[in-house]
Amino acid sequence: MTTYERSLNILEELFARDYQFALATSNDNIPSVRFVDTFYDDCAFYIVTYAKSKKVKEIEKNPEISMCNKLYRFSGIARNIGHPLLEENHAIRQKLIKVFEPWYFAHNDENDENMCYVKIELKQGFFYKEDIGYKVDFEERNAEEFPFKFDLL
Repeated sequence: MTTYERSLNILEELFARDYQFALATSNDNIPSVRFVDTFYDDCAFYIVTYAKSKKVKEIEKNPEISMCNKLYRFSGIARNIGHPLLEENHAIRQKLIKVFEPWYFAHNDENDENMCYVKIELKQGFFYKEDIGYKVDFEERNAEEFPFKFDLL
């Protein structure tokens, strides 16, 4: 197994669940940050949101985003992939309903045409697990691993 393949397995272990990140977008070079619930699947994060929200409008103008929580950090390209009931969203919808089950239908109305999913295709990332750090270039499909201790002084 390559370091890149191992890093993808660690990503799945850490983030293939409801995980909050601070999501940074920008509008006319002015940054905007908010916490969002995410789900990781196959080199991408997914967000359940609303097409008229500020974050989606900013993503439509500039799809370059960054996310962080603790020392985990990622950059990528975000795009609105449309309404949950679109045929092409069927597979990811099933996963999102399951992972966000405690709140998915309580906070989302699939009858609303503006409900949407945002997909973040990853470009770069840093994360760690069990004293090993991973720096990943998703575009080049390579990764570095190195000793890493989470220690904030």
